[in-house]
Amino acid sequence: MDNEVAAGNSTSTLGNLALGLTLLAFGLGGTGVIDNVAAADAAGLATWVGGVTLFLVGLLALRGGSTGEGTAYAALGAFWFTWGTAVGGGASADAVGLFMLLWALLALTLTMAASGSGLFGQGVYGLLFVALLLIGIGALADNGGLAKAGGWVAAVGGLLAWYGATAAVAGWPTALRRTASAPAAG
Repeated sequence: MDNEVAAGNSTSTLGNLALGLTLLAFGLGGTGVIDNVAAADAAGLATWVGGVTLFLVGLLALRGGSTGEGTAYAALGAFWFTWGTAVGGGASADAVGLFMLLWALLALTLTMAASGSGLFGQGVYGLLFVALLLIGIGALADNGGLAKAGGWVAAVGGLLAWYGATAAVAGWPTALRRTASAPAAG
């Protein structure tokens, strides 16, 4: 996967689609850019698409021998399922902040573990880490601006994951090709 997306496999494509849709809905809800739509409104999508689908994709990847991808998708599925079913449960802002910070640690682990997959692979997890970190700190500090910034970062991460899935299906590049420079005319 140096310069272009490999043909891709069905688990990584489905995983990127599920992660992309969930992150995008969660992120856009967190930005407040759409009237009367909040991050909590993405709970159903997070539970079923982000939670159940990603968890099953993770199990399939593990069964297929892809330990890194399987671990990432299964863990992210657990995160989204837990978040989606807990939203509106009356947890304190501090509990929400702690929850987000703990899961940010998972996203940091996934970012570091994806080092062999290049900047694209690390980018989605890195953006998820930054988003959860901002949202977690925002909740602990009662700072809506940080939470909103985290929403924007999550939305960008969602778009990147969605592009990755689309690129795998359509054969589009995910990295710029290096081209040899033409010698200067003498």
